[in-house]
Amino acid sequence: MGRMTHPIARLHQACAALGTRLFTVSILDRAAGLSRRAYTSHPAEYPAQGTKPMLDDAWFDHCIRKARPFLANTPAEFEKHFFDHALITSMGLGSALNIPVADVTGTITATVNLLAEAHHFTPEKLQAYLSLVAEARATLLTDALFTAT
Repeated sequence: MGRMTHPIARLHQACAALGTRLFTVSILDRAAGLSRRAYTSHPAEYPAQGTKPMLDDAWFDHCIRKARPFLANTPAEFEKHFFDHALITSMGLGSALNIPVADVTGTITATVNLLAEAHHFTPEKLQAYLSLVAEARATLLTDALFTAT
């Protein structure tokens, strides 16, 4: 199956149609204490299989422990949470949405990460993105991209 017909690529395309400019999917490797990027729209800046440490911080508490989407509509709202905020803003991006994805036990195993220009995530767009990710949840949890690690 070609990359552009892949279910995760279709989710990426649907999010891009709503205005997402940077799209990644990360899986949580709790045993290693890492978040691993499994899919990316920008392989030069954010390569697939790139990792970052899972920090027990305010973002982790909100998005992973409490299973709530993290929304920041301006760089000032996300810079304290994202070590790569300078790269993000250098790409002309000023808002971020991280949507946690839970397995059947309720454990967060992945996040869908969407970035766009500042103030992109209106209440209507937020609901549309949440719906798209909910529709893709089974694929996000069972896809070979995620079960291979």
